[in-house]
Amino acid sequence: MNVRVLLFAGARELAGSGAVELNLPEPATVAELRSALAVQCPALGAILDRSAVAVGGRYAGPSDAVGPGAEVALIPPVSGG
Repeated sequence: MNVRVLLFAGARELAGSGAVELNLPEPATVAELRSALAVQCPALGAILDRSAVAVGGRYAGPSDAVGPGAEVALIPPVSGG
């Protein structure tokens, strides 16, 4: 299945794009999505483990499902002062 992952802030800058299209097995988990992102977009490797993943507008854990047509977002860590 094809999944579009929206990228924000530092993730968007590292990837050079606001979104990445992934081809995942069905069913897929957030852990599998992270692995596919690391392969397809190695520039995200530096922040991938520290970034949150949201599926359908909710934060998702590694074993949560990612279904066809799901809205997926990679939310990088935020620093501020």
